[in-house]
Amino acid sequence: MSRKTWIYGLGGAVVIVLIGGGLWKTVLQNERATLPVAEGTGPRPTLPAPDPRLVPTINVASPVGWQNDAHPVAAAGLTVTPYATGLDHPRWLYKLPNGDILVAESESPGTDANSVKSVFANFFMKKAGAGGKSPDRIILLRDSRQSGQADTHEVFLEHLHSPFGMALIGNNLYVANADAIMRFPYHEGETHISEPGEKVVDLPSGYNHHWTKNILAAPDGQSLFVTVGSNSNVAENGMEAEKDRARILRLDLASRTLTPYATGLRNPNGLAWEPQTGALWVAVNERDEIGSDLVPDYITAVKEGGFYGWPYSYYGQHVDARVKPENPSLVTQAIIPDYAIGPHTASLGVAFAMDAQALPTDWRSGLFIAQHGSWNRRPKSGYKVIYVPFENGKPTGTPKDVLTGFLTGDEDHVYGRPVGLALDRDGALLVADDVGNAVWRVTAAATQ
Repeated sequence: MSRKTWIYGLGGAVVIVLIGGGLWKTVLQNERATLPVAEGTGPRPTLPAPDPRLVPTINVASPVGWQNDAHPVAAAGLTVTPYATGLDHPRWLYKLPNGDILVAESESPGTDANSVKSVFANFFMKKAGAGGKSPDRIILLRDSRQSGQADTHEVFLEHLHSPFGMALIGNNLYVANADAIMRFPYHEGETHISEPGEKVVDLPSGYNHHWTKNILAAPDGQSLFVTVGSNSNVAENGMEAEKDRARILRLDLASRTLTPYATGLRNPNGLAWEPQTGALWVAVNERDEIGSDLVPDYITAVKEGGFYGWPYSYYGQHVDARVKPENPSLVTQAIIPDYAIGPHTASLGVAFAMDAQALPTDWRSGLFIAQHGSWNRRPKSGYKVIYVPFENGKPTGTPKDVLTGFLTGDEDHVYGRPVGLALDRDGALLVADDVGNAVWRVTAAATQ
């Protein structure tokens, strides 16, 4: 069997990657979890001692796509059907007031720091189905027949720059590119915007270790909340490279000024307003490379002015010894997140379920979370959509699986990976699948 060989220096270790021979699995997966994912879940997750390695665990599932009529597996009492197929790396979803669904088709802009480690990471990103050329557009889906499947599939906006978050305020549609927030005029019912749009404000960019920028409109329509991920795992590029990153920003639309709302959030993504309390909630991807059991990703209500630890500590005041120089005074201010959702699950999209009228009542009082799936854990974690019950505005109880079946039984391959979530006009859950190139629709199962 032919093989290609690469040799990398990584943290003083030499890593030999033999493609074709399968040796990369043996070399790079020399560590595994000692705890089940459930131990890293809930309001008080188990946090074992860190297990850093010169060579981090890399456990990537290769994409194979959905064959024939294959689809994810829905939980008992639910059913899943394709809402749209044939998309090109659909990442994020947004519902317009008339029920049209916008889909951001997007990939990384490819502007990460040029280093041995980034080259190594990019190789495995491509193995996982990411890292290709970005489509740089937004697709409009419309179910005009109310059949549960989109019959209109139009290019709504194009020539963007790794678009992700979307928000409509009045007749202005805001789109978060990797490097800026753009504003476009919107008229209800239109299926294409040809105007070039106007740049509202630049966002931290340059090189982009975490490139996705999400936005959420404030209830009063006067501002946008903007997620900006870190430029590294744990500030290994220096804190100067993290200026205005690893945080949620608030953009005042009148003055076009950005101010920090909450900081120390390594890679915040999904944003949503909790319907009962009105609190802002976020899903955050935590740090890697200190073992398969650390650190749990989490959801949390966001405290204005709050600091959540990154890079100096995790889950409150658990100091990360890799970060130099330390900052003990800042660590004392680190807030413990509300609820852990498993280590390395790569939890991204969120949607509160209170308006999910197309689902049974026992699925309508919590938060749906799309877990894109791990690369730094053995065995793998995530690769599913879960539901966390809420009571009085807070998580309660244990998560329930909504959609599974994205991974093959041996975990070597992946059919799809869930990313963005939204509720359609009927209250069904929509799930963007960026590897399966589809949007799935989840409803109550038909009764006999």
